[in-house]
Parts: sequence; structure tokens; C-alpha cells
Amino acid sequence: MSLESLRYSRGSLQVLNQLLLPQQSEYEQVKGVQDGAAAIRTMKVRGAPAIAIVGVLSLAVELTNSPIQEVADLMTFVTVSLDHLVSARPTAVNMKKAADELTTFLSLESEKSEASAQGLTQSLIQWAESLLQKDVQDNRLIGDLGAQHILKTVNSTEGVCVLTHCNTGSLATAGYGTALGVVRSLHALGHLSHVFCTETRPYNQGSRLTAYELVYEKIPATLITDSMAAVTMRERRVAAVVVGADRVVANGDTANKVGTYQLAIIAKYHKIPFYVAAPSTSCDLSLPTGNSIVIEERPSQELTDINGVRIAAPGINVWNPAFDVTPHELITGIITERGVFKPEELKEGLTQKA
Repeated sequence: MSLESLRYSRGSLQVLNQLLLPQQSEYEQVKGVQDGAAAIRTMKVRGAPAIAIVGVLSLAVELTNSPIQEVADLMTFVTVSLDHLVSARPTAVNMKKAADELTTFLSLESEKSEASAQGLTQSLIQWAESLLQKDVQDNRLIGDLGAQHILKTVNSTEGVCVLTHCNTGSLATAGYGTALGVVRSLHALGHLSHVFCTETRPYNQGSRLTAYELVYEKIPATLITDSMAAVTMRERRVAAVVVGADRVVANGDTANKVGTYQLAIIAKYHKIPFYVAAPSTSCDLSLPTGNSIVIEERPSQELTDINGVRIAAPGINVWNPAFDVTPHELITGIITERGVFKPEELKEGLTQKA
């Protein structure tokens, strides 16, 4: 059984506080939109798919427990709430997409002659719950399609050795995971020899979260520092690099946790295929290139301090972008629930299969 990043039943939402992992597994109640936005902003919950799910479910929970009686008031509350949730972490596109789709859906529903605040609220709740269910289904498809594609591409009789970055597993999604879902599928098929996970500084999602999941699921794995990636690829027979994505644009440029770009460059040098695993909801075809992606910058203390203890020289300047953009020409394939595409095939592939 995979770890749960969240626990939901109608009217109740709990999120696993990932700031406390791996020392503590503590679920915290999310009573509404303000709690949901705070959990996203402070990274108690993270991962592009999980951000969107927690966002819309926090809205559903608040409206379940504190219903609004008038249609106009409901629509205003939903609009303001979704804007607030989108602003919590702007680089990940999933929350913005979910907000746009939910707003369009409710606008159409509200135009019906029989529309009522109660009926619209029920429609919103059901829509949010369907997003949760779809994420798990999509992740399993991503895992299986990615594993099958890699096995066809990589010629190995001893199993596939994979390197991954940041956390892209159950803790970053509603369940199973994206890039780590590919690792899980390879393992389930008996074709994974080993997985190397980077610590992913400065927030250490790899050492705190990915390593936690791999140990939990008894998948053969080794933790490395970010600066060990090149020597690991050369000395440990890495056959493929698989990472997640917070936003993939029309030409295949991909924003992901900072450090991904350098992994792609190193993989290119070592002639190792580099894959991005992400649901279609992380694909933003409205942006032509990665130059248009807004990159979130995080507080300087994430670099200068560890567990509240200052480790950097006082007075030093800090630049702390949370993400970087990997150019499409460094990417071998983009693994989605709709198929595996070369970057130049992504836009047409997703449009045709929509």
C-alpha cells in the first residue's frame, strides 16, 4: 500500500505535513480555503498534482460545512477562493488549470434555469472528488506506459537502473506518483535493478520524502547528493533519468524542481535517455516556450539555515529559485497518461487524444 499524502471523505480533509517527514507522520485538518492555501504555500503539501487536489478539496470541504445560500454569493466566493489558491505557488500549472476548468463548469451550470446554490455546491463537490479519483488512475497509466517505453528503449538484461530527482511519488500526488510511479511499475514488473535519488537541496525532498517512500515500499535504492549525479551516471550504469514536472509548455520545455536542468545536461553528455513524467494537467499548451514560465523564488533561509540553525556566512546574498526550465532538446520523451511523446510531438499528441 502506497503512502497517503491526503485523506478525504466528504466534509473532511487531512493532509500529511511533509515538513515533519521522515521523523513524524502527522496528518493535519484542512477546514477550508485558507488552511488549504497555507498548507500549499508552506509546502506542508507539495507536488503539482497534489497542490491542485488539495486546493479544490479545501474549497469543497468549506462549502460542505459552511454552505452559501445565494447563487451570486457562491460564485463570488468560489472565484475569490480559487484566485487565492492559485497564487499560493504560481509555477505549478495544475492548480491554475483546475481553477479555470471549475470556474467554466460552474458558470455553465449557473446559467441553467433550475440552478440553485445548493445544487451548484453539490456539483462543485462532485467535480472536486472526481479530480481526486482521476489523479490516481492517471498516475498508474503514467507508470505503466513509462515503464514499458523505457524497457523498449533501454537494452538491459540485468534490469534498469534509474536516477530520479525531487519527490514525485504518492506524497506529491493523490497516490502512486508520476516519475516515481514509473519506478514503481518497473519494480512491479521485476525489471528495476536500482534507483538513485538525489537529496534535492535546498528543501531535501529527495532525502526526506523520496527516500522515505522507497524504503517504505522496499524498492532497492540509494541516496546521493545533488553534486554526485554526474559520477553516479558514469560509475553506476544509470540507464535512464526520470523526473517529474510542474509545468510542460507547448514545445516541450519543462519547469521542474531546481537542479533538473543540470541533470538533463549531464544525461545528454553520457548518452542516457532523459524522461519527464507528468499528467496532461501539468501540460500548459497556451505557453509556446519555457521563457514564459513564472519561476517561484523561495525565502533565503532555506539556503542559509538548516532546522533553524544558520550555516551560511552572515551578510551573503542569496538567490533561491524553486524551479528551473529544461529545454526540450534535452528531453528524450514526455510520459503522460495519454502516451509517451517526443517534445515536438507533445502538442499534437495531447490535442488528438483529448
